[in-house]
Amino acid sequence: MDQLKKKRVSSGIAQLDSLLSDLFIGDNVLWYEDAGSFSSAFCVQFIRQSLTEKKPVIYVSFDRSPKNVVTFLGPLAENQHFTILDCFTNGKGDRSEVFNKFYEKDGAQWPYQVIKVNDPTSHAQVSEAIYGLHSTLSGDIRFIIDSLTGMQDLWGGEEQVTKFYARTCPRLYELDTIAYWIVEKSAHSSRLKANINKIAQVVIDLSVKNGKSVLKILKAEKRTTSSINEGQLFTCEQGEIAFDLPRALPGRIDLGGRIRSVRQQQGLSQKELAERAGMTPSSISQIEKNLIYPSIPALFRLAESLAVGVSTFFEGMPPGQTGCVFHGGEGAGVMLEKACKGTVSGQRLLPPDIGDAAADPYLLHIEPGKKLVGHFFNHKGEEAGYLLRGTLTLWINGQRQEAEPGDLIYLRREVPEQWENSGDGGAELLWMKLRS
Repeated sequence: MDQLKKKRVSSGIAQLDSLLSDLFIGDNVLWYEDAGSFSSAFCVQFIRQSLTEKKPVIYVSFDRSPKNVVTFLGPLAENQHFTILDCFTNGKGDRSEVFNKFYEKDGAQWPYQVIKVNDPTSHAQVSEAIYGLHSTLSGDIRFIIDSLTGMQDLWGGEEQVTKFYARTCPRLYELDTIAYWIVEKSAHSSRLKANINKIAQVVIDLSVKNGKSVLKILKAEKRTTSSINEGQLFTCEQGEIAFDLPRALPGRIDLGGRIRSVRQQQGLSQKELAERAGMTPSSISQIEKNLIYPSIPALFRLAESLAVGVSTFFEGMPPGQTGCVFHGGEGAGVMLEKACKGTVSGQRLLPPDIGDAAADPYLLHIEPGKKLVGHFFNHKGEEAGYLLRGTLTLWINGQRQEAEPGDLIYLRREVPEQWENSGDGGAELLWMKLRS
């Protein structure tokens, strides 16, 4: 059936719906997860949304015991439209009495709908249980299948999992269901992932990079979305997912111009700033053109990446400033080349508001006994430095040159291959980037 004729479905997270251009009945959605990447939170939001709409939800569990599912879902598990298909107790649970005790009602009213699959080691019996339960329900049915990794552990190999998935997905599509399939990406071969990706309508990758949670849409079949393969940062607090998405820019604030000016002062490209701030180059471009407005967390990351305070993006010339004298503390931080970390630190002496000066002055401090391979800046143009304190050695075109306090260093187009402070004290250098 043509996707346009399929019914739109919400994931329960408006920002994700926008990124995907919605889910549709018939979708098989693959969720690749890393440890700690919050796939369960996305499932909970989808379950809550579906139950709110009074749609039947079937949770097929290979990796979680029924008690575990009930615990993490809380009151959602008691909803009359929710059913657990238990492939765990007689599967990975090894028919243990510990897990079977869950089914002992002790005369109390049973608040959960749970069906235990007698032999989940048989993928034929699992299929029969899924379709048998589906036939008793009406409307569009929602599935959470947790997980392909659990299937592989139970069935002893990728081939059985691939066959089951390849047979089940098309049938679920034709039955007008929507299914979330959870996959632990590090537990499977590239071959399996390539095969199942071809069949799924939607493929989503969840990862944790540098302590930040990232969602990337790898596939969204027959959708007009510009978010394919773009990492989207998100947070998960108390089970609630929030994406760090830019918003439409209100008013006439030239925030983008301020950010662009500070970036250019640092000698950074949009791509370099994007990498440092954990954003995409296209987002930086749109922000600088005032087409979109960064969220508060993104604004703080931009400021941190540019070594300035957030207020820099909003303040004009300080009150009472004549434009001639700039007092100490009015300058801005400076982003030096990565190799400078732990060796060179510094400050841009002009306030961030001034971005069109013919000369850009910096005060640099080189730690004692440290060596820097390369140069402080990636700058195409003339540069000059006046050594205020300490001694420095630099190599240009393989030639060693010494500088002492009061010496001037002038670079036309040369780029030093190495700087060294071999002294016992720090060296202080007044450095000028001259406009090219």
